[in-house]
Amino acid sequence: MRNAAIFKQLNPQQAAAVRATEGPMLIIAGAGSGKTRVLTCRVAYLLNQGVEPWRILAITFTNKAAREMRERVDSMSGINAEEVELRTFHSFCAQLLHKEAEYLRDYNKNFAIYETADQRNLIKHIVKDLGLDEKKYPPNAVLTMIDYAKNAMLSPEEFASLAQDDNNYYQFEITEIYAEYQKRLKKNNAMDFDDLLLVTVNLLTENEEVRRKYQERFRYILIDEYQDTNRVQYLLAKLMVGEDQNICVVGDADQSIYGWRGADIRNILDFEKDYPNAQIVKLEQNYRSTQNILDAANAVIVNNVERKPKNLWTNNEKGSLIYHYEADNALDEAYFVTEQIRLLSEKGYNPGDMAILYRANAQSRVLEEMLIKRGMPYVIVGGTQFYERKEIKDVLAYLKVLANPYDSLNLLRIINVPKRGIGETTLNKLDAYARKNDMHLFDVLTNPSAIPDISPGTVKKLDEFAELLFELIGDIGNLTIRALTDKILEKTGMLEELENSMDFQDMSRADNLKEFLSVAEDFAKSGEENTLSNFLEHIALVSDIDEAVINEDAVTLMTLHSAKSLEFKVVFMVGMEEGTFPVGSTVHNAAELEEERRLCYVGMTRAQELLYLCNARERLLYGRTQNYLPSKFLGEVPPKLIQELRKSTKVRTEVPDREVPKTDGYHRGRRKNEVITHVEPATPKIENVPDWARKVMTGFTPADGNATKDTFSVGDKVSHVKFGNGVVTNVNEQADCQELTIDFSGTEKVLLTKYAKVTKV
Repeated sequence: MRNAAIFKQLNPQQAAAVRATEGPMLIIAGAGSGKTRVLTCRVAYLLNQGVEPWRILAITFTNKAAREMRERVDSMSGINAEEVELRTFHSFCAQLLHKEAEYLRDYNKNFAIYETADQRNLIKHIVKDLGLDEKKYPPNAVLTMIDYAKNAMLSPEEFASLAQDDNNYYQFEITEIYAEYQKRLKKNNAMDFDDLLLVTVNLLTENEEVRRKYQERFRYILIDEYQDTNRVQYLLAKLMVGEDQNICVVGDADQSIYGWRGADIRNILDFEKDYPNAQIVKLEQNYRSTQNILDAANAVIVNNVERKPKNLWTNNEKGSLIYHYEADNALDEAYFVTEQIRLLSEKGYNPGDMAILYRANAQSRVLEEMLIKRGMPYVIVGGTQFYERKEIKDVLAYLKVLANPYDSLNLLRIINVPKRGIGETTLNKLDAYARKNDMHLFDVLTNPSAIPDISPGTVKKLDEFAELLFELIGDIGNLTIRALTDKILEKTGMLEELENSMDFQDMSRADNLKEFLSVAEDFAKSGEENTLSNFLEHIALVSDIDEAVINEDAVTLMTLHSAKSLEFKVVFMVGMEEGTFPVGSTVHNAAELEEERRLCYVGMTRAQELLYLCNARERLLYGRTQNYLPSKFLGEVPPKLIQELRKSTKVRTEVPDREVPKTDGYHRGRRKNEVITHVEPATPKIENVPDWARKVMTGFTPADGNATKDTFSVGDKVSHVKFGNGVVTNVNEQADCQELTIDFSGTEKVLLTKYAKVTKV
């Protein structure tokens, strides 16, 4: 009976994917085709068929997805799914390594997991200690290259050999940092995210006993988002598959968007080569979007070569055309988007139904400013997250040191938090003494009097700090995580110091620490074993999207990468220009351009009902103002699917309002170069706004006295009040003015003489 309920909710292709449980299977799941439903039903079906829960391993790419799947499996199967292993790759590897720690050469079971901020701090220390130029070797750039090396499974020695072969001095210097980075990680009994995967793969490769143990335990393996696996994850999956080859992977080559961090699209494209007897099921029916949105997305992605053919379709209505707006600049684009949000809100859409997607975080600034000025609530995904705040990182550093006293990086962080009168000079002496004598910093701290040139007063402070740590370490087995955290805050005085401060920011920080106590309480209810190591592992592996809160009362702003797996009734994709999206570096690289196109496809298929595509002719980004051509992706959408939105060109107040498609300054046109007339709606209120905002809100009506009355020709030398002297390189005659293209010392601007104050010189 339970199986009948499962299959009742599936279409024929989905049902086929659920029923075929034996042997390898590739499920090609298009965007919005119900792949999560299929995965969940497959797990529930296995349980209903009598498979023990602990025999099933399901790998997802976010903790959030794993939680949601577990809840749905519980409700569908009627069987407790707690023993089903539903985890991310990193979470699964961390758990396996904790359990099999006796087989690890360089780590003990209390190893720490260094997340990105820890990694950056460690790189900073290493660059400084090696006497390298910190500006030449910024942490993010160094970590990117180390991450590349680890994804390619290259040791520091192998990476150095490649650098020598290529005669790449910069890469060779990175190799020195990489080698020291790995040395210090091991010294600190710490792994980064890449190490969690690499150490697991090495363990399973080298230790047949451990490998067979897990192959025999997990008889059914399911992997979601297989198109985004890297080489290490691919090898891990192969090592976990037993003789019966019951591996089911779900993915879509058209949504492979993480090549920049090592994902290999060949993993999914070559699945049949790895498993020649694999069954293949395509899920092409989309349950999310209108047919017009799907037709537009299909038309874009079909231009890629590296893909498996498929065509999304839906039983949903055809829906509205795809709206396109070409803005003058980023401010115009931001005003247009926020105005559409206002109009859609009036039509019954909640702010939370709408998302603004962009290629890079830097593009959010102008949008945020406009939303703030117009009083529109929003949330931004990928900004400063809860666990990145200083006070939260401080209390976490205490917990990390208690769990792993060899974690020198976090020990250095907390020695003087809150302030104990232990200065930077003392910290440097402690660190230098530890490295010179090949000691752990914690061991040095337990006998500070042995360090030369440290005053008796400082020795006393260090002794008191060490006593506090020993006391807290002794409490680990006796206190819950919440109680242990309470004691840290009480004994150190961290919370009291903030609560007694009159600084508003300190009050907010105190609230954050109290919220962290709620995090500890929530973890105790999560079903995971409530140990300190498990809690810290959980925190370390939380991703941006796990933290993201999609609020029904606020518009969501996020990068296109962050939007993966989400959906919204209305999506605005902004910044669709050559050089912005696709990014300029992809122009001469076919593989990178195809990934950019897949990212465009992902963004378009997030939309359920309305999709807006926006570009600007001019954009200030990263401190430079440039002119841009529309993105090639815009040109790949069939014209019949696009409805242009443009500023009005004429006003006819005699036409009744009911005949006018009101859009407060923007209207629906047919195609470019057509003159459309309509009633101009009432001008929005513009009191108390800056001049640039007033120009946007009034359709760039020129300020009094600024219009240019001269007539210009190509070659004329001109002057502009803002841009200085320039030369006219092109003239387009308009009905009531001239459109001038002017070269201002290498920077081209397109200006209308009825707006811009340009004079001949």
